[in-house]
Amino acid sequence: MNIADAVANRRAVRAYLDKPVDPALLRRVIEAAQMAPSGYNFQPWEGVVVTGEKLRELSGLLLEAKPQDPSEYQLVPRGLPEFYKDRRDGIVARRMEAAGFERGDKAGMAAMQARNFEFFGAPAAMFTFVPRIMGLPQWSDVGMWLQTVMLLLVGERLGCCPQESLFVHGKLIKQFLGISDETHVFFCGMAIGHPDPDAPLNTFERTRAPTAEAVRFIGDS
Repeated sequence: MNIADAVANRRAVRAYLDKPVDPALLRRVIEAAQMAPSGYNFQPWEGVVVTGEKLRELSGLLLEAKPQDPSEYQLVPRGLPEFYKDRRDGIVARRMEAAGFERGDKAGMAAMQARNFEFFGAPAAMFTFVPRIMGLPQWSDVGMWLQTVMLLLVGERLGCCPQESLFVHGKLIKQFLGISDETHVFFCGMAIGHPDPDAPLNTFERTRAPTAEAVRFIGDS
């Protein structure tokens, strides 16, 4: 698979086949992703890959736990302009429809949220942490590393779903994995597995804003 195809085919996969992921393949992907861009070569990303019974144990804890207060970080900025809200609401509505729920169905939304804590049935998950000493430039490096991991997974015909929604249980996850809350921020989880090609949640149409809304070209045409 070439890079353009990997970018076009990558999506948040929320339904997986009951099929394990080869541990050697996962290790190969993670090792290859170490070449992701990194300012000053700090490589500020830290991850933990969890599979099998340990993942099921963590899932059970997440399903029973109450959200921490305060949350690990502010997920949605305050005072968000309407056009950002429109982008969010549009994709949430299509996701709700694909899951068989009507827009505004609070019980359906809660059920979808709970599936995050079950990692959507994926056999593996990766959890990413950032040392508290790092600043905004290093957080961007972590994002580039995660994107590299995701594209490499697509290249291996695997799927994944980055899960910032787990931020409500960051301390629990750190405690479970032996990560210090004093020194590290939990960033996100990532469900990993073989996508179910027939699941509506993996096939609904996704949209992006026109390029002209995001990028300007100056100079020779």
